[in-house]
Amino acid sequence: MAAARPKLGGVLETALYVDDLKRSVEFYQRIFGFEPIEKDERLWALSVEGRHVLLVCQRGASANLPHTAHDATGQQHLCFAVDAAELDAWEKWLTENGVEIVERRTWPRAGCSLYFRDPDGHVLELATPGTWTIY
Repeated sequence: MAAARPKLGGVLETALYVDDLKRSVEFYQRIFGFEPIEKDERLWALSVEGRHVLLVCQRGASANLPHTAHDATGQQHLCFAVDAAELDAWEKWLTENGVEIVERRTWPRAGCSLYFRDPDGHVLELATPGTWTIY
């Protein structure tokens, strides 16, 4: 009999690859209030609501690591969960901070998403409950 699959504790970190590390970190701190928890010349680790980590990585800086090379090009996507009661306040905050909303979408389960872009053109989303069957 096979061993039982071990449990996961969730997604701990997500990485975005950027062209200008300083510009991108400033954006994520200004718009979301994410605080740095570690930084070096390759990346900044930003705390997202205390338990999750957003790695903002300098594009190409980790591509040649000996055993754990990683990198990405193109437009990436990242979604943050928000309460439905906060979505309008987020839309106002983004607009007041010069961030263009590129789409507002209502989902069949009554969830709603705001889409916008970071300085590297990555598609960011704020989504309310009702977006997925599990959220």
